[in-house]
Amino acid sequence: MKTDSLTAASLFEQVQNALSEDIGASDLTAALIPAEKQMKGRVIAREPGVLAGSEWFNEVFRQVDPTVTITWLASDGDLLTANQPLCTLEGPARALLTGERTALNFIQLLSAVASRTRRYVDAVCASNCKILDTRKTIPGLRLAQKYAVLCGGGKNHRIGLFDAVLIKENHIASAGSIAAAVSQARENASKSNNQVMVEVEVESLEELTLAIAASADRILLDNFSLTDLKTAVKTNSGRSELEASGGITLQTIGPIANTGVDFISVGELTKTIDALDLSMRLK
Repeated sequence: MKTDSLTAASLFEQVQNALSEDIGASDLTAALIPAEKQMKGRVIAREPGVLAGSEWFNEVFRQVDPTVTITWLASDGDLLTANQPLCTLEGPARALLTGERTALNFIQLLSAVASRTRRYVDAVCASNCKILDTRKTIPGLRLAQKYAVLCGGGKNHRIGLFDAVLIKENHIASAGSIAAAVSQARENASKSNNQVMVEVEVESLEELTLAIAASADRILLDNFSLTDLKTAVKTNSGRSELEASGGITLQTIGPIANTGVDFISVGELTKTIDALDLSMRLK
C-alpha cells in the first residue's frame, strides 16, 4: 500500500524528529563498533497482526545512512503470522544499531493501529458499514496513524479541522440552531469555493429530524441506543449518511453495524496502542 502525497510529505519530518530525540549529538554506544564493520539483519513478527509503516522504517535508515539496503518480504496491509520474517537489512553495523529502535518504534506503533483496525473491520464484515477513525491521535503522528487505519481496512474520517465541517453541540449553541449552523457552513464553503462535507452531531431523535431538514451531508448519532439507531435509520430513509459513535467496543460494534448505519467511528483505533511485538536480529 502506497502513502499518499499528504502523508509522504509529513513522513520525512516525523522520522527526522524521532531520530533527533533519540540520537541527539551522536550515538555513543554505536561508536564502540568499528566504522568499517558490515552486518546483516532481519525483522521478525513475534505475534499475528497487520503490517503497516514500512515507508517509515525505510526512511529511518535512509536518514541514518542511505547505504543500508532493505528488502521487504511482506507489504503494508498484509496479515502476519507469529515468527514471520518481514524484511532483511544489510549495511554498516553502526547505522543498523543506531536506527534499530526508531525504525521498530514506527512499525510497531503503526502495525498496532492497523491490527486493531482489522479486528473492527472484521467484526462488521457481514454488513455494509464502514469503520472510520477519529482525530484522537498521537500529536505529530496523525497522518501516519490514519495511513495505518487504511492498511487495516478502515476509512479515514476528516484529517483535521481544515477538510470537513463537523458541527457539534457548542457550535450549534453558538450559531443558534442546527439549520443556522449548516447554512453558515454552506455559505462559507461557497465563498471560499471549497466544497466540503458538512456533518452534524446529534444527541436525540428530535435533533436528527432537524439535521435531516437542514440537508446535512452526514449525521453523527452520538451514543444512541440500538433502538434509537434503528429508528434513526428508518426516519432518515437514505437522505443523509449516518454515522454512529460513542463508546464503541468490539463487543458492541456488530449489533450497531446491523442497525443499518453507514459508518461507525472508533476513537480506540488510534488512541489505544498495544504495540505489535516485532524484533530485529543482527549477525
